[in-house]
Amino acid sequence: MTRQTNPHIGSSFETWLDERGIREEVTAAAIKSVIAEQLAEAMKDKGLTKARMAALMNTSRTQVDRLLDPTNGSATLESLLRAAKIVGRELRVELV
Repeated sequence: MTRQTNPHIGSSFETWLDERGIREEVTAAAIKSVIAEQLAEAMKDKGLTKARMAALMNTSRTQVDRLLDPTNGSATLESLLRAAKIVGRELRVELV
């Protein structure tokens, strides 16, 4: 029996994403998903409904829905900063 070698052994997930040209897209989606989940959890901890959160942010409930939607990447930094402040959190963004 001949032993076949796997061409993917030793490669990384990041390399695989780079080869397909989707690394930035996947990374952005993952970050947005984590932020949406953290924001939803913080709202729950504070007992805030979407309607109340919208009122505190001086925006619409639709905007809050966008912030909480892990697949919607249209949230602005300004909106995320306001939302974080309302739930007693801080948003950190950095280049590494």
